Amino acid sequence: MTGRGKLAPAAARVAASSTWTDPDGVRMPGGDVHAWEPGTNQTACGLPLHRTGLARFPHVPWAEVQPATGGAAEEVGHVCPRCTAATTPRAARGRRWARTDPRP
Repeated sequence: MTGRGKLAPAAARVAASSTWTDPDGVRMPGGDVHAWEPGTNQTACGLPLHRTGLARFPHVPWAEVQPATGGAAEEVGHVCPRCTAATTPRAARGRRWARTDPRP
C-alpha cells in the first residue's frame, strides 16, 4: 500500500485494540479492529499503530473479523468503516452515481 491507496483484501491483516485467547490457545483480536498490511506502521485508514496502542495480528486475515462471515469475530466490538472501504474492491461496492435524465 502506498500512501492512502487501496489495500488488497488478500493482503490485509488485523490490528485491534484488545486481545483474547481462543480455546486452542491462539491470540485473537477484539474490541475495535482495523485493516493493516504487514510491513507498514499504520492501518488502512491512516492510524499509527504504536500511538493508538493497536496490537498486530499477522495470522488473522481481515475477512475473519467481519461479523457476517468471520470466525474470529466473537469479541469484535467495532469494525472500522474506513478500513472496510479501503479493502473492498470498487466493483464489489456497486455502480457509482449516474444521472438518469440529463437536462438539455
